Amino acid sequence: MLEALKAQPQDKILQLIQMFKDDPRGDKIDLGVGVYKDATGLTPVMRAVKAAEKKIWDTQDSKTYTALTGEPGYNMEMRQLILDGAVAADRLSSIATPGGTGAVRLAIDLAKMANPGATVWVSKPTWGNHISIIKFVGLPVAEYRYFDAVSGAVDFAAVLEDLAQVKAGDVVLLHGCCHNPTGANLTLDQWAEVIALLQAKQALPMVDLAYQGFGDGLDEDAAATRLIAQSFPEVLIAASCSKNFGVYRDRAGILMAISADAEQAKITQGNLSFLNRQTYSFPPDHGIRAVMTVLQDADLTADWKAELEETRNGMLGLRAQLAEELRKATNSDRFDFVARHRGMFSLLGLTEAQVARLREEFGIYMVSDSRINIAGLNVATVPILARAVAAVL
Repeated sequence: MLEALKAQPQDKILQLIQMFKDDPRGDKIDLGVGVYKDATGLTPVMRAVKAAEKKIWDTQDSKTYTALTGEPGYNMEMRQLILDGAVAADRLSSIATPGGTGAVRLAIDLAKMANPGATVWVSKPTWGNHISIIKFVGLPVAEYRYFDAVSGAVDFAAVLEDLAQVKAGDVVLLHGCCHNPTGANLTLDQWAEVIALLQAKQALPMVDLAYQGFGDGLDEDAAATRLIAQSFPEVLIAASCSKNFGVYRDRAGILMAISADAEQAKITQGNLSFLNRQTYSFPPDHGIRAVMTVLQDADLTADWKAELEETRNGMLGLRAQLAEELRKATNSDRFDFVARHRGMFSLLGLTEAQVARLREEFGIYMVSDSRINIAGLNVATVPILARAVAAVL
């Protein structure tokens, strides 16, 4: 039977990781993999998370299963962190998931269960795994234009023009903040226009919130998600703790669903529990419990927020430095948008051939569409990247 299987295409980012590992050059620079790194190239365990893990180590007396939906305290704390009371609690349903990717996958599963004929609209470009997951689940994908590579900004007129084609019951996938891969975000005024359009179309918004706290701050980065939550009878929200808590390998995420009323929310909750049971039964607990422990302890929460601010401000500093170095190296303002973008990523607008030259001639690795991970840089490597970019233009 297995001989009928066909080889699957390699994930481009995973392929890039292997190419970087195989490169013997000592001065190579990895801007491809989407994880936060400090100035030394390390993805550190956050202080508050390490303290929480110590607390768990000292007090945990069992490894038995927790709830099918995940530890209830985690669900409650994450609802508060993301929505801050924007929606009545009795309209909310949620499950803990293995990372944000698990939340995205189960959100698409739930959408298909609710409306097998729905089309899922994604921004062009979007995180590559979005499209892969949607197609694998078996729902059609449509794209709405999002990014103007020349200006390095959101092409808002194109966003509205394309979303005007959405049909009632379609799912529209929105990046809550720190758009991946472009780093370009909508303003709150633009969000209001998108919301009004999707309300008129009777679409179902689905928010992917993977980088809360990496852009303008925890509350600022959740503002669009909260506005969407308040504006629709039904919303899906997939969120990740991988970045803002640094628990990548521990796979801590959450899927929240907003229903029209309390009675429907109970049915939705039952369907979310069913999806967990069918997919992996009980969700993993260690990373989830560490996040919960941090958020339930005032001192740990304060230390976590302080370290997250250090991380965020460090990336903003690198953005400003890179924009300035690129201005000097290219003698133009072509790349000034890098300083205006938010989150870990920016899309430089280089061709695949130029990206290949950066890799082959300079040992600088980035995704073929020229997405760079700002956190892969430090103050010493920023000028090196700027000079290399100028050389391949």
